[in-house]
Amino acid sequence: MSAIPHESPSDVQEKLLRATEHLIYGGGIHATGMDQIVKTSGVARKSIYKHYGTKEALVAAALQARDERWMQWFIGATTTAPTPRARLMSIFDALRAWFASEGFRGCAFINAAGEVGDADSPIRQVARLHKARLLAHVTVLARDAGLAQAEECARQLLVLIDGAIAVATVTGDLSITDSAERAAAALLAAEA
Repeated sequence: MSAIPHESPSDVQEKLLRATEHLIYGGGIHATGMDQIVKTSGVARKSIYKHYGTKEALVAAALQARDERWMQWFIGATTTAPTPRARLMSIFDALRAWFASEGFRGCAFINAAGEVGDADSPIRQVARLHKARLLAHVTVLARDAGLAQAEECARQLLVLIDGAIAVATVTGDLSITDSAERAAAALLAAEA
């Protein structure tokens, strides 16, 4: 099986990254074999190794692509409210919508990091980068909202975000977002 001859290398890579991301998000890294990636992507095994060298490098690249798309979505979803405080609290509206979306299986980066034991793995590095980018965005929202301790508040909000994601993933209880939102409101009230 090989790529269609008229496809550019970037088209082939895009197909491969999308298929890999879909498979690892749906079933996990270890449960996703190279044969499954070849079959789903339509990209020849030889071409996969030519572009990425290893499955680990391919998974890291797929996660990087997901990080870029997810962060664009999240930033867009949290920057349209009319006031800085409303933008900060819109984090929970975004989470609510994501949790209710078809195929929600938690945070791809937490899931991936949980599967990889090596803290220096490229996969763990991408997961750390994602969390750093998420924290940076929440910090900007907290600063814009005029919070005196914006950095610490953002760290606490990140705990609420990731906690809500984990609980929603494990229990299927999407109302956990409401609890996280109430905790965030109490945090902001304490900052006032």
